Amino acid sequence: MFLKKLIVGEIQANCYVVGSAKGSEAIVIDPGAEGEKILSVTEENDLKIKYIVNTHGHIDHTGADAFLLENIVPRPLLCVHKDDAAMLSSGELSLASSLGLKTKPLSADILLKDGDSIEIYGISLKVIHTPGHTPGGISLLTDGILFTGDTLFSGGIGRTDLPGGSATVLMNSIHEKLLVLENTVVICPGHGDDSELGREKQWFTG
Repeated sequence: MFLKKLIVGEIQANCYVVGSAKGSEAIVIDPGAEGEKILSVTEENDLKIKYIVNTHGHIDHTGADAFLLENIVPRPLLCVHKDDAAMLSSGELSLASSLGLKTKPLSADILLKDGDSIEIYGISLKVIHTPGHTPGGISLLTDGILFTGDTLFSGGIGRTDLPGGSATVLMNSIHEKLLVLENTVVICPGHGDDSELGREKQWFTG
């Protein structure tokens, strides 16, 4: 598997470029900023970006969507959970306005739901709906790797004090959807360092 992590933007969000190998189709997860930096990685590795996937609709995870859509040919398909779709077209909902950022309103090409799969050659990402940070937050599972967005971090969980957030819903998502997975699953979060699920389970189960 080709997997490249880039730390982008002032809030230092993690963006991931995923493919089966150099020269293959690929998926960009959470292009929050610095579209040129993300694009250079895809070009250097001869990757053909088929999908852009936002784990949720906050601007630090979606800020470079428009740049990539305008500069990649053929145009990738933009994917987000249906419950966060409105955030792509609203500076207020995405928190862009509160951060003084201007964005281009976008519409998703694919509205995701729990249990969906996003597939390219050699890679299948399973969509796990993990609301709580936002109503449409998702995690993505493939071959022992779990992209958790802002649901679960190394040693922490996502904020629940922003519009649409809920501590109760987030904890239910983590316990019912993520902690049931194998301990060896590698966590690739939306911010910070990678971890393993078994290590994170200790925080919840003692």
